[in-house]
Amino acid sequence: MRSALALLAFLAVGLVSTCDRQGGEPTPGEGQAPSPSSRDPVAAGDPVAGREIFRFDTFGDERFWTDTLRMHEVIESSVDPLTALAVGLKVDADVLPPGFLGQVDLGDPATTVALLEMNALVGLKAEVAAGRIQRVGVTCALCHSDVDDSVQEGIGRRQDGYPNRDLDPGKILSLSPALQDTAIQAVLTSWGPGMYDAYWNHDNLNDPTVIPAAYGLNGVPVETFTGEGPVSYWNAYVAVTQMHGQGSFRDPKMGIEIVASPDLVTSKLPDLQAYQLTLAAPASPPGSYDPDAAARGEAVFTGQGTCASCHMLPNFTDAGERVHEPSETGMDPGLAERGTTGGYRTTPLRGAWQRPPYFHDGSAATLEEVVDHYEDFLGLGLSAQQKADLVEYLKSL
Repeated sequence: MRSALALLAFLAVGLVSTCDRQGGEPTPGEGQAPSPSSRDPVAAGDPVAGREIFRFDTFGDERFWTDTLRMHEVIESSVDPLTALAVGLKVDADVLPPGFLGQVDLGDPATTVALLEMNALVGLKAEVAAGRIQRVGVTCALCHSDVDDSVQEGIGRRQDGYPNRDLDPGKILSLSPALQDTAIQAVLTSWGPGMYDAYWNHDNLNDPTVIPAAYGLNGVPVETFTGEGPVSYWNAYVAVTQMHGQGSFRDPKMGIEIVASPDLVTSKLPDLQAYQLTLAAPASPPGSYDPDAAARGEAVFTGQGTCASCHMLPNFTDAGERVHEPSETGMDPGLAERGTTGGYRTTPLRGAWQRPPYFHDGSAATLEEVVDHYEDFLGLGLSAQQKADLVEYLKSL
């Protein structure tokens, strides 16, 4: 029997860890999510269609965010644009009418409803009629898109693939009337901005990880922190068990067997992956690093027994499907033990300048701390100058 906490955790992010027959047996071709042990390539998809899916497809998760969590009520009553920005939600400036921000009250929840009606809140999708939210859901872009702050902080042009490290998913969930249990509130409010626990509703443990980037994955053989499968595996896992979309997902190692009919997720995975693989890591901004020091740091990086032994060029990750025991790298083993591989992949480093904090648990606030960790754990014997040069090289990637 589930404890009250486990039941509420199930409600919080929608994971069914045994079997959920939604609407009967799947029709032919449905119900077969990518196998977590398979490295077979996903069928070629259409990146143009994938962009629409990434930005705007809820996979039918409105029934959860509206019917169960009642987030439409929360938004209408309490979430004005200033509050939305404070919890890390972003506004797509490209869809705003000229002069819109100067004509509205940013302290009024009705303005948030208006932003939803014009699809301006990144990662939120709503049906609005007569100024009232009928249905609301979330998309991939909620966590994996940012904006360039070209209008003001939190308002600008979309940057798909960027991890939204300002987003506070736990705080947002904690606003739901359905999640006011004291124990649940303690978990949700403990995560903080840029952190999320995608296993909590499965194993009832609380150990959040940083929201990962969704760019720079083309040519990377192991795309997720713990290397369970290709990015489409993770897309399916998140769409079904975290967003609570209406889709099918199966992972025997985790004891998950979810079958949906109709399946609104599986057929979209190839297009979604195709778009994600077009998202290149962002280049370092001009003037953000010392080129001469970076050139010296590259020699340190590629030196015998240092970084490039695992962060292999050109993709700065292991060449194959290798995952590392936590003891190999000095990482906290918690996430590896909760996954199915028992290890961690080597993180690709392209765009590293853009996504602090570092490591899956955010335990290194800066690239200097990353270098110090490996110097101490692996005993690299680097001088202070070599470490400083190495940091400049990492900033350049």
